Amino acid sequence: MPYLVQMLNINKEFPGVKANQNLSLNVEQGSIHALLGENGAGKSTLMSILFGLYQADSGRILVRGKEVHIHGPNDATALGIGMVHQHFKLVSCFTVTENIILGMEISKGGIILDSREASKRVRALSSLYGLDVDPEAKIEDISVGMQQRVEILKMLYRDAEILIFDEPTAVLTPQEIGELMEIMRKLKQEGKTVILITHKLREIKQVAESCSILRRGKLVGEVRVADTSVEEMARMMVGRDVSFHVEKSPAKSGEAILELTDLCVRNARGLPALRSLSLCLHRGEILGLCGIDGNGQTELVEALLGLTALDSGTIRLKGQDISHRAIRQRLDSGLGLIPEDRHKHGLVLDFSLEENLVIHEYDRSPYARLGIMDPKVMRSHAERLIDSFDVRAGNGATTSARSMSGGNQQKAIVAREIERSPELLIVAQPTRGLDVGAIEYIHKRLIAERDRGRAILLVSFELDEILDLSDRIAVIHGGQIVGLVRPEETSEEELGLMMSGSLKKVG
Repeated sequence: MPYLVQMLNINKEFPGVKANQNLSLNVEQGSIHALLGENGAGKSTLMSILFGLYQADSGRILVRGKEVHIHGPNDATALGIGMVHQHFKLVSCFTVTENIILGMEISKGGIILDSREASKRVRALSSLYGLDVDPEAKIEDISVGMQQRVEILKMLYRDAEILIFDEPTAVLTPQEIGELMEIMRKLKQEGKTVILITHKLREIKQVAESCSILRRGKLVGEVRVADTSVEEMARMMVGRDVSFHVEKSPAKSGEAILELTDLCVRNARGLPALRSLSLCLHRGEILGLCGIDGNGQTELVEALLGLTALDSGTIRLKGQDISHRAIRQRLDSGLGLIPEDRHKHGLVLDFSLEENLVIHEYDRSPYARLGIMDPKVMRSHAERLIDSFDVRAGNGATTSARSMSGGNQQKAIVAREIERSPELLIVAQPTRGLDVGAIEYIHKRLIAERDRGRAILLVSFELDEILDLSDRIAVIHGGQIVGLVRPEETSEEELGLMMSGSLKKVG
């Protein structure tokens, strides 16, 4: 089968980082080709070069056998190349159709926008590829999974034949992931070529025929997926054997650390999100909270932190009522948070890495004296965490958080919160966007915190993560706890039934 895309001897260097080192990539026409690697391995950089967001320092790109020069996304679009970015590029107050046609508007007589004709074409494309998107819906009113389908439609609307997906499942529920895998198969059947950037080995096994594996900016090898085990691909990616199961001793739970009683909370649109929710979390245990996205998880985490006000109910931390305390007071009372949205609630993107790593204590000893920050102490602290958690940052501690990859931003947040070692650690999607090596390490650290007597509330869409890490599992549906089980006494199938509201199991 002929190669549709060839990237030959690509080199790209940023200040302090050799992102791509003599990398070559060959993608067959009509295939699904995976690009696998750790956070910071150079996957997104390589594809950003193909899409015209970056220019290679050296190397050649061939599309359909002819050498091309891609100076920007418009050049890529003209060549039939489209890209769905890890962080979507959508205007939230626009409709689906308005987002899709942005920059390619259909007009009547060159003056008036013909939204009806555009909507008709969007609906036809949505039907052809089984995307089931409402062209008239506003972006702010649809789920994350549906927003991703809008990004796919943006590519198809522009007649893209080569579709690049950058970590497409990082923000999706298990159900949405399954639907996306089916969409990729459909795209392949229609003759499209898909390049899938990911670190999730299970997904590669599901849909990809071939896989190029990168490590620290270099190509380690290319394999046929059907002939290569998950363990071997993980070994090539990380450079060592990786354990896929969490080793832990039985929990030694103690007194109640977090007590939630009859919490009622409204969402951003003023509708009920939590309905008389009650829950108890003990010292020395990990309580996993799982549910389909949009069933109150986000509002619960925001209520615990103080970002969302309670309509009624109480939150007790170590026996003290913190229901109406300010955010800073809650943090000082022993609460820590790894947030679901790392950009909105986890980092100040224009601050340096060392500043972000002391964001809660920047004005206190040892990071400040008499209210003046001590750069040397901050730098030393940051360098220790960078080394301990393998945070890849081009300029080390002084790197801007905005310039780091999503996975390394996540590792920085995890490092900061675990280092603080709060008595209650709320962990929302902790391994989103992380590779298998980083996931293994963070799981070990969470277990270690549990064994030190910390209470951990784990909110995750990854059911295998919930089952592996949790000592107890709470299932949320419609803003209520509908299941409370132990992992050894349940299964993914039973959790799925509870998540959908088809089964209740609260002892």
